[in-house]
Parts: sequence; structure tokens; C-alpha cells
Amino acid sequence: MTEKLLQYLWNHKIFKHFDFKDIEGHPVEIISFGKWNTDAGPDFLDAKIKTKNLIIAGNIELHIRASDWIFHNHSQDPNYQNVILHVVYQNDAEIHDLISKNIQTLELKDYIDHNVLWKYEKLINGTQFIPCENIFDSSKIPIDFHEANVLKKLDEKSQELEKSLEKYRNNFEAILFHSLAYSFGLKVNAPIFRQIAESIDFSVINKIRQNESQLEVLLFGISGWLDHPKDEKMILWKREFEFIRKKFNIPDLTIHPRFLRLRPPNFPTIRFSQLADLYYRHQNLFSKIIKAENIDELYSFFTPIKASEYWDFHFNFGTVSKFQPKTLSRNFIGLVILNTVLPLKYTYHKYHNEEITEEILDLYRNTAAEKNAITSEWKKLGLEINNALESQSLIYHHKTSCEEKNCLNCSIGFKLLKESSNV
Repeated sequence: MTEKLLQYLWNHKIFKHFDFKDIEGHPVEIISFGKWNTDAGPDFLDAKIKTKNLIIAGNIELHIRASDWIFHNHSQDPNYQNVILHVVYQNDAEIHDLISKNIQTLELKDYIDHNVLWKYEKLINGTQFIPCENIFDSSKIPIDFHEANVLKKLDEKSQELEKSLEKYRNNFEAILFHSLAYSFGLKVNAPIFRQIAESIDFSVINKIRQNESQLEVLLFGISGWLDHPKDEKMILWKREFEFIRKKFNIPDLTIHPRFLRLRPPNFPTIRFSQLADLYYRHQNLFSKIIKAENIDELYSFFTPIKASEYWDFHFNFGTVSKFQPKTLSRNFIGLVILNTVLPLKYTYHKYHNEEITEEILDLYRNTAAEKNAITSEWKKLGLEINNALESQSLIYHHKTSCEEKNCLNCSIGFKLLKESSNV
């Protein structure tokens, strides 16, 4: 038993019955269990009880042992002067200060189903993919579970975007470019790609994107790849980069992306070239994304994108490879849409379009589910993952609840703990 679990059981009223009696045998009716207080002071505020034919309003303090009242020095703390009931798991000591004030003590040990404690211990001590793997039951997933998770994720992402918008004076076009750069960098290079994107004033991006090669050249040059040309194309690119840097007063800055542990199609050279092609083809990309009404329209912006002709025969500079146009895979486009496009679209619309929430959720529903190690493990537990709404939800839930063993704040964990029958 932990104090957090005891508070959880009290807050959610998970007891065998509610015919409470204090340690002296007096009936105690809990009219209101109070509001769970996560700040300093008593654990539950604004509670109301009936005992000895009196209705009393005030606060309730919970402890594992009655003696914790003494160890925590509550008698000297003015925040605890309005406590009307001391609730403990085990009554191990008489608290004379409480007795003198006629504050009753309620011992909960016999009111809590031991199967709940067994389940909680299994959850916290589990080392499986999810803590409740051995007692998991897919039927316990609440209605609107996936919608709630995705909206939480969207709101968290929206808060990050709003901080960036404040920094860049509400320039959504610039934030889209930074966010897309992050997505194109994938896990290995995402922060580096964003850093490079943010190092360039977006007004410069807007000017050079109209030239088929200049944005690509600028990204390559800042990455330090043109310092030592290996072929004629690189010599031309280096000359072009020096011209751009001088014309637009680009800082003499070098930021090196990584190649380690990347498959060739995901090399930063390829991804930067594809990002540059996206911005060359779509001069008003942000406007198109905001106006898009369905998922196919969003896919259509990315489907034709490919790295420049040089990369048809290369994965890296100076090394010729077999002919292979470097296009964007549908899976990659899906990740960009899910992790960048939809959160930005949600952020842009949420304050002046009341229907945007359901529209965004529909876009998730109409996108194919992601396939990765996390979704594969969920499937092993018997879950069907039918679309991106469900895959995004389960990935987010695993990260924020399961990995953190935050079972007491998990809606599935709540149902598993509340059931008293053995599993």
C-alpha cells in the first residue's frame, strides 16, 4: 500500500462497502468524499460527513499509518486546522491531538479488497511491455479512449507550436518549415534539421524556393557538405552556395547532420533534397494544407516529391550508385502528416473553428495505422488497430502511461483495479 494508492481508492470510492465505522465503532457516513488536493495541505478538501447525528464539513487527511500524522507535524501546521476526519490504512497509534479535538479516525484496511492491492502490485512491479500485460483485457478500453488520447497529444503539441509562434511572431509559414524539417530528419536528425531550418530567416527561404536548386544548395552548404567538392556537380553547388550566402548575409555557420545507423533512403542528403523539392513545387504550401478537406488531398502534396536528379544515381556525395529515383514512400508521407501537418492544422483552426476537433479526428480515422514495434506489441495483446487514430492513441498511451507506470491515472488501469474478481 502506498499513500498515492490510498488517495486513489478514496477519490474513486473503490471499497468493498461503505458502511464505515471509526476506530471506536461509531458509524461514519461520507456524504462527500471531497476534492482531491494535489497541492500543499490536506489530501481532500470541502468534504462532508455525518457522524453522531451531526453533519460536519471540512477537509480529510489520509495516511498509511495513523502515526504519520505525528511524523508529518500536522498538529503544528495551520493548514490542517479544518480537518474533520483522519483516514488511515492502519491505525497504529492514538493521536492525542485529534482525540482532544473530537476528530475521528477511520481505518480502511478491512474495507479494501486485497485483490485490488494484488493487482496494483502486479502493475507497478511488472517488467512487460505494459504493466498490466498479465491481466490486460481489451474489453476494458473505455469508449472514446482513442479520441481522448489523440486530443491530449494534439493539445500538448499545440502548446509547443504556440510557443514557437510567439517566438516567430505568428509566422505559421516559418513554423511549418521548421516542423517539416524536424519530421524529414526522422529520429536521428530531427533536432539537427530543425536547428538548420531555424538558422535561416524564412524570408530567405521564400525568395530562393522559386529556384529549383537554391534551397537544396543552401541546406547542403550549412551542413558543411560542400566544403570539399568530390565531383563537378558539387563544385557548381559550392559556387552557388557562396553566392547565396553573400547575397543574403547567411551566417558562417556549419551544423553537421548524422549518417550513422541510417538506411540509405533516409540519409540526410536525400531528405534535404526532398524537402527542398517540396518547397519548390508548392510556393504556398501552408495555405494548401490549411484548406485541404480530406486526407487524399494532403497526400497529393507530398506524393510527387523526389530528390533532385543527382540523387537518382547517388545516396551520398561523389559515390555513384544504381539508378533509383528517391521519392517519398507512402509510409513516410503518413508520418509527416500525422506528426506535423495535422497538429499544425489543429493549432491554426482551434480558436475560430468549433468543428475542427472532429474534422481532425476524422482525418486521423481516414489515415492508415502506423506499423512499428509499439503497435506490434499492442497487437500481440489481441488489439485490432484499424487506423491512425488508434495507432497514435496507443503509441501516446504507452509513452505517457505504460512506460511511466502511471497506472493510477490510466482509464484502463482504473477498470482493472476496480474489478474485485480474480483474473
